Amino acid sequence: MNTPRTVLHAVVLAVALAGLAGCGSDPKITVSGTTSVSKGTELADLQAALAAAAISQAEYDKLRAIILKRPN
Repeated sequence: MNTPRTVLHAVVLAVALAGLAGCGSDPKITVSGTTSVSKGTELADLQAALAAAAISQAEYDKLRAIILKRPN
């Protein structure tokens, strides 16, 4: 017999397991496609991330080179 409490437990378990399924995924992110953001805006945002210590100097240098190599 499926009581509301049993159904609730099953739903909570399913949500918890679904959330954990993404925990072991590859942290590497690949972005492809086009953007409507200008290179200047991207570079300014990148500089702000460096200033806020959100990224390292090495990450900044790598990402800056990638942005500058992209066609306009």
